Order: sequence, then structure tokens, then C-alpha cells
Amino acid sequence: MSDTISDADKIRNKRLAKLQASTRAGEGEESSSSRTTAPRVMDPSSDAPTQGQTSPRINITGSGASAVSPTPSNPFAQLGMNKINAEEEGITASGVPMKRADMSSSGIRPKSPPSWRSSTQANPKETLEAWEDKILSGIFRVTLQLGVTRDTHGQALYYAPGVRADLEEQQQVVRLSTGVLDQAILEAASNLGSTPPLDFLLACWKRVSRLYRSMKAGRTEDAKNKILKEARRICMSYCIFAITMPEMFGQDPPPSSPLAPHLLLDPEDDRGVCHDFLTEASLRAADDESVCQALVEAVEELSKRLGSMTLNDNYKPYVLALKNIARFPALINAVTKSSLFVPSEIAPQDIEKNTLLGPFFQISPLQDDVTSTYFSSPRTRDRAYIINSQKALRMSLQTHQTDLLDIVNHIIRASKESRGGMLDWFALTVNANQKRRGLQVDGATVSSDGFMINVTTILDQLCDPFMDSTFSKIDRIEVDYLRRHPRVQIQEETKLNADQNTSDRFYSTTVEGTSNFISELFFLTLAAHHYGTEAANSKLDQLEKDLKYLEKQTERMEAERHRFINTPQLVLFDRQMQKMRERVDSGLSYKFGVQGVLFDDLSQARSMQFMRYVIVWMLRTVSSHHDFPKKKLRQTQPDVFRCLPEYYLEDVISNFKFIFKYLPHVITSTQSDELVILCITFLRSSEYIKNPYLKSGLVTLFYYGIWPQYGRTKGILGDLLNSLPFATDNLLHSLMKFYIEVENTGTHTQFFDKFNIRYEIFQVIKCIWTNPVYREHLLQESEVNVEFFVRFVNLLLNDVTFVLDESLNSLTKIHDLQKELENPHLDANARTEKEESLATAEKTATSYMQLTNETVAMLKLFTEALADAFTMPEIVQRLADMLDYNVDCLVGPRCSNLKVENKEKYSFSPRGLLSEIIDVYLNLKDKASFAEAVARDGRSYKPENFVRATDLMRKFSLKPPGEIEAWNALGERFKRAKKADDQAEEDLGEIPDEFLDPLMYTLMEDPVILPASKVSIDRSTIRSHLLSDPNDPFNRAPLKIEDVVPDLELKAKIQAFKAEKTGKRVAGDSMDVTAG
Repeated sequence: MSDTISDADKIRNKRLAKLQASTRAGEGEESSSSRTTAPRVMDPSSDAPTQGQTSPRINITGSGASAVSPTPSNPFAQLGMNKINAEEEGITASGVPMKRADMSSSGIRPKSPPSWRSSTQANPKETLEAWEDKILSGIFRVTLQLGVTRDTHGQALYYAPGVRADLEEQQQVVRLSTGVLDQAILEAASNLGSTPPLDFLLACWKRVSRLYRSMKAGRTEDAKNKILKEARRICMSYCIFAITMPEMFGQDPPPSSPLAPHLLLDPEDDRGVCHDFLTEASLRAADDESVCQALVEAVEELSKRLGSMTLNDNYKPYVLALKNIARFPALINAVTKSSLFVPSEIAPQDIEKNTLLGPFFQISPLQDDVTSTYFSSPRTRDRAYIINSQKALRMSLQTHQTDLLDIVNHIIRASKESRGGMLDWFALTVNANQKRRGLQVDGATVSSDGFMINVTTILDQLCDPFMDSTFSKIDRIEVDYLRRHPRVQIQEETKLNADQNTSDRFYSTTVEGTSNFISELFFLTLAAHHYGTEAANSKLDQLEKDLKYLEKQTERMEAERHRFINTPQLVLFDRQMQKMRERVDSGLSYKFGVQGVLFDDLSQARSMQFMRYVIVWMLRTVSSHHDFPKKKLRQTQPDVFRCLPEYYLEDVISNFKFIFKYLPHVITSTQSDELVILCITFLRSSEYIKNPYLKSGLVTLFYYGIWPQYGRTKGILGDLLNSLPFATDNLLHSLMKFYIEVENTGTHTQFFDKFNIRYEIFQVIKCIWTNPVYREHLLQESEVNVEFFVRFVNLLLNDVTFVLDESLNSLTKIHDLQKELENPHLDANARTEKEESLATAEKTATSYMQLTNETVAMLKLFTEALADAFTMPEIVQRLADMLDYNVDCLVGPRCSNLKVENKEKYSFSPRGLLSEIIDVYLNLKDKASFAEAVARDGRSYKPENFVRATDLMRKFSLKPPGEIEAWNALGERFKRAKKADDQAEEDLGEIPDEFLDPLMYTLMEDPVILPASKVSIDRSTIRSHLLSDPNDPFNRAPLKIEDVVPDLELKAKIQAFKAEKTGKRVAGDSMDVTAG
């Protein structure tokens, strides 16, 4: 052989030497004489050695031809031999080709095969050397016998002339042995034509591994076991060469990983990568870095290919390939060290494409092509089809998510480093996608919904082990996590009750220590919910609104098509119409897809359980004794709570709202105690939360929670609200407190927001009002906290007055417009304008009438329970004026203006409304101050209205006879009070201006001086004013009722004036009697 060695030969020699030098665990018994010899490489193009040359020999064992180097025991001896696969190869466990008589016509050996133990035993006349030659020839499909091209089973054999010539030159027996096996493999693999060497070697690996397992199971003699063990080791080595050094076999380096395609095949396929292969690769990984490098490159290639696939494509082999690799800690640990696992710089929209795990998590039913496939022609599909499609979609997704969880679990458990890498990847996904919760989100700049939902679902399932029903591991969630270099970034998030400067100061102080794994998972999952599923929930709500708008626009355009017939613009119009329909179809398909993903009982139940943990953790954080609050929270708020991100509470609210609204069957009342306590706690101590919309969300949870459900007339929370002691002690006061607070939310929409919030409050109060415990607590508190109840009653009256007025005005406008539209001579433009005005009035009337019905119902309930609070001087006159005005509207001359077509459409029931207002009168019938206030109403009090109301009650049986009699008696009382009031006013005559209230122009009873403006005003007047406006009405200076100063001098003058006038009236009456 020439002394000159080519570069390729040098590389090959170095690689072989390195492979042999590495040792594995358990190989300490190998002979110390085992060394790696430099291989001699034959020219693959030559069939036989030329004159004067010796044939090359590659011997990675370093021993002689007949010597066998001991190798460690097989770590997979417990795995059984796959007999069918071995038989399909056409050889028995002993390597003897199966006879055709032993096979069926299909080529498969019939059932009841002989035992592997007996088939691998040597023929008494067969030597070990002959057995070795036969076995290795069957495994590697190589022969040294000239003219033998196929074995008895019909499998093609490669004739290795170089090996034969080398043996003949050395005057050795021409047969295959482990000593010449490396040379035979190299010669065969280098001359396969179009067959890649790796394909050939992986098939050899399958055969040798099967025989090795069967030999172990059969407990045959050690010599044969050693032969197979060595053959297996050599085969694996050459598999690695074929992957990492294809030029060794005369191949050009491939453009991508040569191993990747094989990972996608079935492990039982001859060209596939089986469990044994990965096991051996894992064992060699510690000593041979090229093994890990090859597998990492293969996984990177699979990830890249998967990035262009959807759920409609054949993605499963890619997932199963990674799943198989993840079962080996050494291999998956190497994968997590890839530069693609957690790139240092990557755009949010690229995470699901260009990170190693991203493509696996992006597979989702929400990919565009998938939704259009599952929900094609969505406008024409019936409900059953959509539901069935959503079920199929969920099944596919659940299967995929199960595989993802398995992969992630193995990564986390592989090593501390791989666990950290996995957490870093989750942190990257949530931190990079904070824009997903923006008001106007460009979907092209953030990760997709399907990707983020998969991330959230997997994190939810990772939290399962510590989320038990008793919250026993809640203490493991460290409150100082966010101050300990957290993976989750919260700097830009709005805090619960702290401004940016306060938050920055708090988090600038770092707490020493390392956060535990449970804390890492808990806070990552919280963030994932916010940017993942909760963002998708919000998007679904907005999508439904957008689709309604698009559908209305489409209908409007279709109605205008007749105007373009026979015009050149018709083609353009139809083209625009088609685009609109396509937008609607695309939106509907995506909507059905999102619903299919989110309306999953299992994932929502798991999500709910996580949110229960969040609730308990927050309550323990804010409580002084780190337990559920027993009463109102302390005034001093803990900084750790004030500086928490606002979305911690926001996500709890949105999650339970979604479940209450769409999937109420997944939650029971026994799972709601924490939720009820949370809502009541922060409504009672509302100063702990800065955002008024968050606080209103707590009320909305109660509102959704009492919606009647099948089998539960009071919804999910109704029974709990009436039985939980914490609720019966605090709920009603909390609702009334927020009713007052919502009057001024500080937002530009506060005026209209308050009515929506108060409507929900009314529904909750109606649900609990039947419980006498609530009414008893309310009465007790009204006697102690008078100021609080006066403010509540005042605002309730404001609402009743406003919504009643707006409702009746809207109905009057509807009445007028309907009359005008009956005119057949109305021109088209005028008719269109009036129809639009009518639609607006109808919308307004419907909205306000619903509020009117609920507000009047609340007024009835509270006047029945708290009559004294409604007859206080600062309240009673306003109440009487409002009631008189509305009775006049309903039964007086103007009632004909309220007659509209289809009044039920607007929730307007004039008889029911009149009956409710009469109940309010009857609730206050025993209060003298109320009768006097009604009598003083000079604008709307009319005795004939009471008579007319009596007639209506009798005609339509609105009230029982006893209540009608009480109503008549009350009417007579009002007449007497009116007569007495008129007489008193006549007696007083002309009242000096200084005695008149400057706002109400009535005689003052208890004048006080305002400290800023120095104006004297009646105490009841200024008290009533301050209930709605905390400023001096004359100069807008801040004012409290405690600041006013009694005007004793003016009060004495008023009393003297009244005494003088009264004295004159008495004297006049005496003179009349004497004269008579």
C-alpha cells in the first residue's frame, strides 16, 4: 500500500480511532490489549487487489480475525424479540434462512413458530466459526463466496472481493468474522449504487438487534452472544459514520441532515430509527459528541419542515420522532442546547416557526387552512354539522396536546439544564407576546391564537400535580418570586393599585434566593393565560361583534343591488359583494374553530382549577393572617399586593365569566366558595383595586353566576350566596357600596356604564332578597350607618327618575313616529329618515325600559324594608315628586302618548309599571312626612289621578281588594294633607326672601351657613345636594356636611315669623267663633 494517505483516509482513520478509544459504562472487563489499529482503505472501484498490493482491512476492534472483544451486557434484555419482523427478514434467530416450506403463500411464516431458543442453538456438526460466518452474512447481506448472489431466502447478497483477497493473502480461512466485519461493511456500503449507505446500515442494525435480543432471551452460550454483541457495536459505529461522515463511503455531504428522513419512518421499518438505535446513541452520547450533534441537526431539520405544515398535513411522524427522542435524557438534553431552542433575538411572530419547539406547538385547528376545511361554506351549514366538526377538531387537538405534554415532561425531567431551557422557552413565548392584549392588535406581529392556546394548555397540565382540591401546596408558591429575577416580565403591566414609580421602587429591591419549580410554573401559567386563552376569549367576543356588523353591511349591500342592474357598475358591485361574503365566511369559519377549541370541557375545567389556585393565593397574599379574610380588609394595603399585575385578577374574572356563560356544567357550587369570597372581599374593600372595570367585573361574575340553569333555578352561585356565612354577612352591603361608588368611575363613559353595572347589581339583590337573613342585616346596618343608606337611597331615586323619564319620552317619540309613518303620502327620503329615527328611539326605549323595570322593582323592595330611610327630609320630597309625575304620565291625560305598536318589544308593560309604583306608595303609607311631601307637590299631584288609578286596578284586577281600599284611604289622606298645606301657606302669606331656601325657594326649617360661599341654606337641601355633588353649589368649593355652620340667628327669625303668622291665624279663628 502506498505510504501516501489521502485526506479522506486521514479523517476516516481518526474517526475510527476515536470511536474505539471511547468506552462505555460496564466495559471495564475488556482486554487491555484491545486497541484501535489504523485502517487500510481499499479503492471502492476495484473488485480485487492488484499485483503487489495487499487488500485493505478496517478493523475497529483491534483484534485478530477470530478474536471477539467483550462488550457490555445489553441494557434492553427485558424487551422481547419481535418474531414477526425477524421472520419477515427471511432469517431465523440463528441466522439460518427460512425454508419456503415453512412460509405461507404470502411470504409470512405461519403461526406456531419454533421457539427462538431452539432455533438459535448450533447444529451439533456446525462449528462456531461456521455459525459466525452464516449469521454475519445473513445480517449484513455480504458474502465472500464468488458466484453466490442471493441467499436461500432470495435476498440479494453483496460479494466482497476485497475482503476475500485480503484473507487469502494472509492464508486465512475465507469466511466472515467480527475481525473482518468492519472491512466488509465499508466495502459493501461503499458500493450500493443508488442505495444510501445509511439505509443499508439501519436495516443491518435492525437484524442484528433482533437476533441479539433473542439470543439474550434464549440464554445461549457466551461465544455466540459476544459475536452478536460485537457485530451490533460495529454496525452502530458505521451508522454513525454514515450520518456524520458520508464521504467515508464515497458520498457527498447532503444539504440537510441525513438522519431526519429516517426519524419520520416507522421504527419497525428497515430504514426507520428504532428504540434500540436511540438507546445505543444515548449510551455513546457522553463520549462521542458527534452523536448528539447529529441528532440535534436532525431534530432541527424536522422542526424546519414542520413549520410549513398544518393540522391537515401528515404532521404526526414529526411529533412522534421528537417524542421518541425525548425519552432519552442524554439526547433531549442535547436538543435543548441547540441555538434554535431559545434564540437570543427573535420576533414574536417567528417563535412558532423559527424556534425548535415552535412548529410543534403551532399545529392547531385554528390555522387558516384548517378552519376553512373543517367549516367550509359556514353560512349554509346546520348546527349539527358545526357541532360534529367541532368535536372532531377537539379530538385531534387533544391527541396532539397529549403528545406535546409528553415531550415537555421528558424535557423537564431530563436534567436541571433542560428544565431551565424549557422554562426559558415558555418565558420567551409569553414575554414576547404582550402586545396580544393590546386594543388594536396586528396579528402579523404576534404569535397565533392556536400556538398560544397550546402553550397555555400544556402549562395548565404541568400544574396539575400541585393543584389538589385542598390547596395543600399553596405555600410553595412564593410571594417574592416577582422580586427574584423572574422569568416573567411585568415591568410594563398595569398594577392593581400602584403607579409606575411605586411599582418600580418596589421591584427594584431584589430578594435573595432561588425560586422553586412550582413558583416558576405558577407565574408562567398566569402569564400564558393572559396572553393565550384569555386573549383568545376577548378576540372571540370582538369577532362576533365584527361578524354581526359585516353581515348587516352585506345585507344592506344586497338590498341595493337592484339599483345597479343594467349598469356598467354591476360587475364591480358583484365583485365587491363576493369579497364581503368571503370575509364573512372566513370570519365564521375561524369563529367556529375558536369555539371548538375553547368550548372544551376538560381544558376549561383544568383552567378553572388553576384559577381557583390563583384566587386562594391572592386572598392569602392580601389577608393579614394569610388565610381567607373573615371581615373587611385592613386599611393599609400590602405593597406586594398593590404591585401585582392587574391581569392576575382580570384573568380570574374573564375565565369564570367564560365558563358561566358557555360551559356552566363544568363547575359546581362546591368549587365556587373561593370565587364568592374573592368578589365580596374586593367589593367590600374596593379601595384595594384601582381599575373600576375590574371591580365591575366582580359584580358581573355574580350576575352570570345566578343565571338560571337546567336543574338550578338560581344558577351556579344562587344557593351558595344564600348559605355561605361570609356572603350573608357582607354581600348586600358590598353591592350597595359599589352601587354608590360606580356613580363616579372617572371614565368618559361612566354615565352609561353605571346603569349597566347597577342593572346587574339589581339582579343579584333580587336573587338574595328572599333570604330573611339579608333583610335583617340590612335593617340593623341602616340604623347604625345612616349616612351610607341616605347616599344609596338618593342615587336609587336619581336612577329611577332618569330612566323613567327617558323611557317614557322614548315611547312618546315612538308613538309620534309611528303615526307619521302611517301617512301614505310621505316621500321616500322623509320616510327613510323617520324610519332611522324610529329605530334609534326603539333601541333607546328598549334599553331604558329594561333598566326602568329593574330600578322600580328595587325601589319597591327597599321602601318595603327601609321606609324610614326613604322618608328622611333630604329624600322624601324628591321621592314624592317622582312618584306623582310618573302616575300622571301613566293614568293622566298624557297616557295616550304612550300607546305604541307591539309594546312588548320594548319590555313596556304600563299596567305592571303602575302596579309597582302603587306598591311604593303603599309601602310608605304610614309615614306622615311622605303624605306631606306628596301634598306639597304642586306640579304633578292631582287627586283625580288616584281615582283613575283605582278604576284601572279594579278593571284589570291589578291588586286585591284589600290593597285597593288601602290605596283609596291613602288618596284621602293626601287630600287632607294638601288642604292643610294650602292653609298653612295661606296663613304665612308673603315670605321674606331671606327666609327662603336659595335653591328650593321654600321656607327654611334649619338654616346653615356654607363656610366657603357664606350662603345660608336649609340643612336638608344642602344635605340632598351633597349626596350627588361634593361641592358648594354657589362657588364649587369642596364641601362636607360636617363643615356647615348652623345659622342660629336666621333660624330664630324664621321661628318668630312663623309664630307671628300662626298667632294671627288663631286670633282670627277666635274672632270668627265669637262672632258666630
